[in-house]
Amino acid sequence: MSSIRAISVALAGAAAIAFGAAALAQDYPTRPVLVVSPYTPGAATDIVGRIVLDQVGRQLGQSFFIENRTGGGGVVGVASVVRADPDGYTLLLSSSSMSSAIITHNSLPYDSARDLAGVAMFGAQPNVLVVAPERGFKSVADLVAAAKAKPGTLNFGSAGIGSASHIAGERFRLAAKIDVAHIPFRGPEALNELMAGRIDYYFIPLAPAVGLVTQGKVVPLAVSTSQRAVLLPAVPTIAEAGYPDAEYLFWGGLSAPAKTPRAIVDKLNAEVAKALANPSVQENLAKLGVTPMPMSPEQYGKFFADDMAAMIKLGKAANIVPTD
Repeated sequence: MSSIRAISVALAGAAAIAFGAAALAQDYPTRPVLVVSPYTPGAATDIVGRIVLDQVGRQLGQSFFIENRTGGGGVVGVASVVRADPDGYTLLLSSSSMSSAIITHNSLPYDSARDLAGVAMFGAQPNVLVVAPERGFKSVADLVAAAKAKPGTLNFGSAGIGSASHIAGERFRLAAKIDVAHIPFRGPEALNELMAGRIDYYFIPLAPAVGLVTQGKVVPLAVSTSQRAVLLPAVPTIAEAGYPDAEYLFWGGLSAPAKTPRAIVDKLNAEVAKALANPSVQENLAKLGVTPMPMSPEQYGKFFADDMAAMIKLGKAANIVPTD
C-alpha cells in the first residue's frame, strides 16, 4: 500500500470515528442517566446537583437519576464511577471533597485527574466564619487578637477531617498565624457545640448560616470567598478582614469516566451551561448561596487540578494526617 493510500485510509477511518461520535452525541441520551452522589442525601453538593440536573433532564427529555453511594469519605462512590463504562450513562457529582481526599487518605483506588473527565462546573458557595454571641467577638480582628493573647487556648470545630469547614479553618489558622486547636465532629454536631459555647469558632456553609444569623444564634465575622455574599451583604470577606490567603470556596460539578466520548462531554457541558442560565435554577441556587460558575471542560479540568495542588500544599503546611 502506497504511503498516499495509507494516509487516505487513515483519514477516512478517523472521519468515520468522528462522524460516529457526533451521531452518538446527537441522539444521547436515549435512556435514563445514572448520576452517582458520593455524599449523604441533603449535603450541599447533593442538593445543588439535583437542582441543576433536574433542569438538564427536562432539556434533554430524559431523567438524570441521582443515587447516593456513600462510604470511605466519598471514595466508594467515586471509585464506582471510575470503573463504570465510559458511555455517558454513569456520571459523578464531584466537589471540593475530591480534592481534600488526596490529603486525608494514605492512598486512593483511583487517580482523580487521570481516571475522570471533568464535564461541567455547577458553582461554588462560601463558608461563613461564625462565633457564638456570648464570646463577644465582633470582628475577625477581635478573634485573632484573643487567639494571639493566649496561644493554644482557643479552638475551632469542623464537620470532620477534610470537610469544607476543616479546610477553611486550616486556611484561616495558617493565614492569621494563630495557635488554635482543631476539634473534628460528625456533621452538624460542631454547630451545636459552637452555640453551646464549647468551641470558639466554626466555618459554616452560607445557606444555613443566614437563618442562624437572622435569629441571633451566631455572629458572622467573615465569608470565605473573594466577594461578599448576596445573602449576607454586610459581612466582610476574609480578605477584607486582612487575610486573603484564607479565601476558600466549596465547589460542585459533574464528572465522567475518563474515556467518555468527547462529543458527549461537550453536549453535557452545553446543557449544564443552559441550565445554569435558567431563571428558576438561578433562583434555587441563590437560596443556597451558590454562585453559578459555567466553565468549559478544559477550564473545569484546570480548575480541579489547581485545587488539588493547593490542597496538597495546605496538607503539608497544616500537617494534616491521613485518616486511613
